[in-house]
Amino acid sequence: MTVCMITTSAEKHSKLYFKYIFFIFHFRDLNYNNLEEFPSAIRTLTNLKELGFHSNDIKSIPEQAFIGNPSLITIHFYDNPIQLVGRSSFQHLPELRTLILNGASQITEFPDLTGTTSLESLTLTGSQLVHLPEVVCYQLPSLQVLDLSYNRIKDLPSFTGCQRLQKIDLRHNEVYEIRSATFQQLLVLRSLDLSWNKITVIQPNSFSSLPSLIRLDLSSNQLTSFPVTGLNGLTHLKLTGNHELQGLIPSEHFPKLRVMEMPYAYQCCAFGACENLLKHSSQWNKDDNISTDNAYQKDAGTLHLQDDRDFEEFLLDFEEDAKVLHTVQCTPTPGPFKPCDYLFGSWLIRIGVWLIVLLAFVCNALVISTVFRPLSYIPSIKLLIGIIAIMNTLMGLSSGVLATIDALTFGNFAQYGAWWESGIGCQITGFLSVFAAETSILLLTVAALERGFSVKCTTKFETKTSFISVKLSIAFCFILSLIIALSPLLSGSAYGTSPLCFPLLFGDPSSMGFMVALVLLNSLCFLVMTVAYTKLYCTLEKGELENVWDCSMVKHIALLLFTNCILYCPVAFLSFSSLLNLTFISPEVIKSILLLIIPLPACLNPLLYILFNPHFKEDIGELKGGDMFWRESRHTSLASINSEDAEKQSCDSTQALVTFTSSSISYDLPASSSTSYQMTENCKLSAVAFVPCH
Repeated sequence: MTVCMITTSAEKHSKLYFKYIFFIFHFRDLNYNNLEEFPSAIRTLTNLKELGFHSNDIKSIPEQAFIGNPSLITIHFYDNPIQLVGRSSFQHLPELRTLILNGASQITEFPDLTGTTSLESLTLTGSQLVHLPEVVCYQLPSLQVLDLSYNRIKDLPSFTGCQRLQKIDLRHNEVYEIRSATFQQLLVLRSLDLSWNKITVIQPNSFSSLPSLIRLDLSSNQLTSFPVTGLNGLTHLKLTGNHELQGLIPSEHFPKLRVMEMPYAYQCCAFGACENLLKHSSQWNKDDNISTDNAYQKDAGTLHLQDDRDFEEFLLDFEEDAKVLHTVQCTPTPGPFKPCDYLFGSWLIRIGVWLIVLLAFVCNALVISTVFRPLSYIPSIKLLIGIIAIMNTLMGLSSGVLATIDALTFGNFAQYGAWWESGIGCQITGFLSVFAAETSILLLTVAALERGFSVKCTTKFETKTSFISVKLSIAFCFILSLIIALSPLLSGSAYGTSPLCFPLLFGDPSSMGFMVALVLLNSLCFLVMTVAYTKLYCTLEKGELENVWDCSMVKHIALLLFTNCILYCPVAFLSFSSLLNLTFISPEVIKSILLLIIPLPACLNPLLYILFNPHFKEDIGELKGGDMFWRESRHTSLASINSEDAEKQSCDSTQALVTFTSSSISYDLPASSSTSYQMTENCKLSAVAFVPCH
């Protein structure tokens, strides 16, 4: 009877049956049984060459488990809940070529492999290994593939004795340093994976004697510098996730590089990445991701074999077509929001931003100086306008910072892009812009509601809106805006997703969710303002306009509402377009809207007040020391109330004739004013001609 292999899957055997049948087979497959203990009877099978008992319930492998199987070539026992393996379990197996052990969570020491000199592939993942013995390469001189991923290895020995090593996988460990002697003289090493460790230092000559190395993965470490000596043969390089690695890497050290992943898009600029290049998917093998996600579910040896086969086929594609122009696929790809040369990109944006900044500083300074001038009482509506001007100044300041960065890095932004994007300056700039923009919109909402209530009370000769309630509303707006502006910082620093220091409308889900929530809140504010003013104008159209004492402020707030609402429409449209994955708007247009449209109210709001509000002309005159002039002007106005010169003193042809026979004129004065200022002045005026609106 000549039999090479028999499969007894899904069958349950007794120990006596094992002992009887093992004597006549060279290959044994005990997969998918309900074995709970290691079958010690196999020790008597001196000619056994391949043993498979994966997908069982074996929890431990005893010491010297294979002492009687010197002919074993391959052992498969993955998908077992193995927690403990004896240190001498795999000694004296001179023919063993492959050893795969995944998920043995209680292994704390590297197994003693004395006498197992022919081992070519060793996989030991998901354990608690802390260090490797110095003699590992002397015990395994034929080792070609070493996979020690998902352990706790902190220190690495020298692998110089493993001259046949072609692939080393040490990802998901706790290695903190790569010394110069660790990988010296590994002349045939082709792939080295050190990702997801804690590496902070790589000594300068650590890779200097690896002439065959073509693939290096150092992603998700803590590197601040990267040595390039000896890496001129690399075709694949992965450094993504090293956020402290902000410097540019010179491209002349990598003449054969084809695929690379960097921490920042700016580092791809040195490799000829075009800003308008469409973003390609990474060509790193999907098998690596599969093995990462399912490290405890699949045969790691099969993954290594498939990974190597795919990798070889990938390299052959380049070798067979040597005449193809050398191009490097580098991710993340530079673009309008990750520029190589200029932060703003175009002179139109650059000139527009500088114009907004200058107007914002000058106009808001004038408004603030007139509203908060010394020894003057500030009505509630003017207080709101003054605070809005302060917020607009902050908005102009944030735009000014971006304009300054663009000027300082002109033509060479890639060299400083990573530093600026991840620095504290960008975080502060983003915080100021969001805080200022939100406070302005909320305060404008309060101003619209205040005007509505004020006009309603004035027309009905009722008490005006309480000044205390306005102050409380202002405080609430500040607190709410502060919470909104701090949210990106507390939830992952969304301000650093781009050098514009503003949460983007696409890409990161958290950033896009923040922007959509922000747009919904602001849209609600504009809706409330629109409803309030629509109701106000409907009331005035019914014949009550003549009772409004100061409609210039009403008109000014309406003008601000209209202007800000129009300017906010593109931002809202972009947010909902991103939410619906509508990609017909180019990134250049989005960048222009973020840089020009969003800060535009910072200069338009004060400019509208200066140009169209008569109170500014009065306040600026008083600020210049014209108090006597204005007192004389008012005296002249009162003296000529019944004269024919009244019409000549009006600002336009739309003056209002208000007849007061016995009216109460309410002045917005503080309760603590002296007795000379009365809250209500009862006067009897006949046929008073007054011009409240200009």
